Parts: sequence; structure tokens; C-alpha cells
Amino acid sequence: MDLKKAGPKAFLLCGLFIFMLGCQGTRVTVESDPAPPSSPSYTKGGPPPWAPAHGYRAKYNYRYYPASRVYHDRNRGLYFYYKDGQWGVSVSLPSSIRLDVRDYVRLEMGTDKPYEWDHEVTKRHPPGQTKKKPKKK
Repeated sequence: MDLKKAGPKAFLLCGLFIFMLGCQGTRVTVESDPAPPSSPSYTKGGPPPWAPAHGYRAKYNYRYYPASRVYHDRNRGLYFYYKDGQWGVSVSLPSSIRLDVRDYVRLEMGTDKPYEWDHEVTKRHPPGQTKKKPKKK
């Protein structure tokens, strides 16, 4: 098809179609519970993504709520939560999940998917084991 003969309407329609392909709404990514037989690989000699880094700043900071099994990335405004056997990602939590905002652990991780290391994090921070912060007088 010759574009000169098709005219400006066909050109505008093609442009609109390409523009619409780029427009997407908010997505929720849900993945199955990763329970790999071994941990994801990382460079030997360096800390794994869920451990505090030495000598450099970790890329992602999370608040982990052990009682609810929720990770919150305040910088990106995302919650990672476990519900009905799957991991969900959203800008807000489902109404069925409640957080005790005083019961959390700060984590620095080198991954944007904290649930990939959930089996390690839950071993280190089981529910009810976080230290309560002293009340200010």
C-alpha cells in the first residue's frame, strides 16, 4: 500500500494504534510461591541479596512485616504480599491483610523481587520474633 495514496487519515490511524499499544493501566503481577530446592545463585564471596551489604549501598530497601508476610518498598510505593498460595504486587494491600505498623524489620536487598528470598527471610525473621521498639517518654 502506497502511503502517499492512503492519505493523512491512514497515517493518523497508524500513529494512534502505535500510541495505544504503549498505553497500559496499572498491573498486578502474581507469581507462584517460589520454593526452590536451593537458593537463587549469587556470586561467592559476596553477600546474598537478603544480607546487609558491605562496601556498597543495596539497591532496594524494604520494611518486612513478619506477622503478615508483607514486604513494603517505600521508595517505589509497592507492597509484596503472600495470599492464597501466590505472591501479589500492588500499590495497596488487599483489605484482608492487616499490618501491625510497629512490627517490622528493615531489609536491604539487591533485588527488586524480595519474595524470591522469602524462604531465607522467614527463617531469619519468624513472626513474633522482632524486637519491640521502646516507647518514647
